[in-house]
Amino acid sequence: MTPLTYTLVVNGPLYGSQSARSAYQFARALIQKGHTLVSVFFYQDGVTNGTALSVPANDEFDLAKAWQSLAVEHHVRLETCVAAALRRGILSEEEASQHNVFKDNLAGEFVQAGLGSLAEAMLTQDRVIQF
Repeated sequence: MTPLTYTLVVNGPLYGSQSARSAYQFARALIQKGHTLVSVFFYQDGVTNGTALSVPANDEFDLAKAWQSLAVEHHVRLETCVAAALRRGILSEEEASQHNVFKDNLAGEFVQAGLGSLAEAMLTQDRVIQF
């Protein structure tokens, strides 16, 4: 088997649908099979996966923290679409400053990126899969 490079596109919110959790499980499975997950691009409601303000109940799976751990363990870029994130109140430190917003709330290990980053992934990765 030849290892492949992947980018995942997550459109589903942090909670409220199975999309983001399925993407996370798929990410873990492809890494376990020896493939490389280069990046995860969070788009539309998927940008909510990048919030630093999520506090799930003690008995619930903390998907936001799981994404962060995956990024650290496997050197995966976690990118939130900057336009979609701004519309949904997810701001990096830089964006908060630029828009005169009191506080940023983008979780650690996440960065904000434009659609050009997704376009580049579509051109350079072996597979791009949307959830």
